[in-house]
Formats: sequence, structure tokens, C-alpha cells
Amino acid sequence: MTSSAITAVNHNEPMDPPHPRADGPRRRRAFTASDKIAHLHAYEQACEHGEGGAYLRREGLYSSLISEWRKQRDAGVLAGKRPGEKVGRLTAEQAEIARLTRELTRANQRLHTTEAALDIMGKAHAYAGDRHRVRVASSLVSNSR
Repeated sequence: MTSSAITAVNHNEPMDPPHPRADGPRRRRAFTASDKIAHLHAYEQACEHGEGGAYLRREGLYSSLISEWRKQRDAGVLAGKRPGEKVGRLTAEQAEIARLTRELTRANQRLHTTEAALDIMGKAHAYAGDRHRVRVASSLVSNSR
């Protein structure tokens, strides 16, 4: 190796770009109840257009936060909170209410789907029965000639 290939670095300037923690640790973000509700609404709107992940990345949020906030919203913890008022974890009772609310919503959706399927099956059965009666009646008419 020649001496021209080795160059000495004599400067102690900071590297570009600085590492993420160059300016020190950041404070943990805190969200008010109104912030949480606003983020939930915006995220659900974005999900309708297939852009939920993009919203989370843009806002720097995790899906686990959204899940936790949904539980809080469904349990009624976020409703009626004043700005700046603390929102802690759900109590056991509130978590049970949220779980039962989600379960009821799923059961109602299944009931609606089942009712629609039964309605369609009933109409199909009635249509098939009518076609069968027409076939039998037409065969009776052709046999009587």
C-alpha cells in the first residue's frame, strides 16, 4: 500500500446525517382524549380508502395505539373528558363492557347476514316451487289433449 492511498482525517466534525438521538432523548408523546378520538376518526376514514397504514406512518402511530384507543372509546372512557384530563388504562369492568360491546356488534352483523341469506333462500325456494308447479300444470294440460 502506498502512502498516497492513505489519507489522514484530522477533522472531528459531526457526521452527516446525525444519528436519530443526536439531539438527546425525546419526551414521550401524550394524547388527550380529543386527540385520540380525532386520530381514531381520521384512521377509520383512511382505512375506508385502503390508506390506514399510510396514515399511521405519516402520524408516527402504531396500530397497537389505535387498538387501545378503540377499546377506551368503546368502553366510554374517552367520552366526556375535559382537555388535558388524564385517561388511564381500562378498569376490569370497563374492559368487560368493551369486550361485550364488540361481541354484540359481531353477533348483530352475523344475524343480519344470516337473515339476508335466509331471505334469499326463501325466495329461491319459492321460485323453484313455482317453476315446478308450472311444469306439472303444463304436463297435465298436454296429457289431457
